Amino acid sequence: MSERDLTRRGFVRQTLAAAGPAVVSGDVLPFGSAPAKSGAARVTVVCVGGHPDDPESGCGGTLTQYAALGHAVTVVYLTRGERGISGKSLDEAAAIRSAECQAACRIMGAKPLFFGQIDGATEVTRARVDAMKRLLDAEHPDVVLTHWPVDTHMDHQVTSMLTIRAWMEGRPRASQLYFFEVNSGSQTEGFLPDTYVDISSVVEQKKAALFAHASQDGQGIWREHHEIMARWRGRELGVPAAEAFVHLSRETDVRHLPGV
Repeated sequence: MSERDLTRRGFVRQTLAAAGPAVVSGDVLPFGSAPAKSGAARVTVVCVGGHPDDPESGCGGTLTQYAALGHAVTVVYLTRGERGISGKSLDEAAAIRSAECQAACRIMGAKPLFFGQIDGATEVTRARVDAMKRLLDAEHPDVVLTHWPVDTHMDHQVTSMLTIRAWMEGRPRASQLYFFEVNSGSQTEGFLPDTYVDISSVVEQKKAALFAHASQDGQGIWREHHEIMARWRGRELGVPAAEAFVHLSRETDVRHLPGV
């Protein structure tokens, strides 16, 4: 590594340090051991995304890390992406994209669930919040991951608000809530991460999970957006590739996702 690279990395770390206590320094987030090998507690993770490919884009590496360590990972898709394939009916697109979700979750080691809302017609109602609360209560998550609420896509906003309300009304003191980013700058806005996960060892799995969404040009999504983001967040952390999160903390000085 050249002196110039070291200087550039040093600049990023100095910038993070100067940003204040809400920002994580570049050498944190040690990875936990697999429960079966260490006797450590098994962590239950639930990720709630608006459409097929959103969880894979925003935190597919982190989900893969959790699953590889023997933790339980569930991905909840609020919709089946019914309006995501030009020329296909809602039912036809839903069938295609649901199969893509199944393939992506097999790659990540996750269990897929479908919440039953319709792409482009999602809503926040009392009944929907109650349904999400029942889902989260049934899964008993230690970690909940969902969209950042300040996003240009209304379905992402709805997903985030449903998850926030359900989490607050359910088991807020028994789980941690984190927000992920998708297409920062073009969709996710005002996102200032305070938590990072090194995904360098699972980048290929994240790519494969995205590529499973062939109807959405998963390879293009990776190349045009998330490869760039993974490298940039990695530079902030001082590793080849990373994913970044904002933690909705009800505790003090919590700087890492439990279990990784």
